[in-house]
Amino acid sequence: MATYKEIQDFVLTTRGYTPKSCWIADVKEEHHLTTRRAPNRKDEDQRSYPCPETKRPDIVTAFKHFGML
Repeated sequence: MATYKEIQDFVLTTRGYTPKSCWIADVKEEHHLTTRRAPNRKDEDQRSYPCPETKRPDIVTAFKHFGML
């Protein structure tokens, strides 16, 4: 499984921006790639900074590139 840094670098080189790590975590949870919840998460049911809908396809493309999906 790729690290957050690898995913961020891939999106930066292919799309020209660096996604926030919380966006990556949000998309990972959506695709059932997470194994646990962060212990410091304030709200169990909602993310503080969910991934914008316009950025999701770029992160999913990175997941596919690294063989995560």
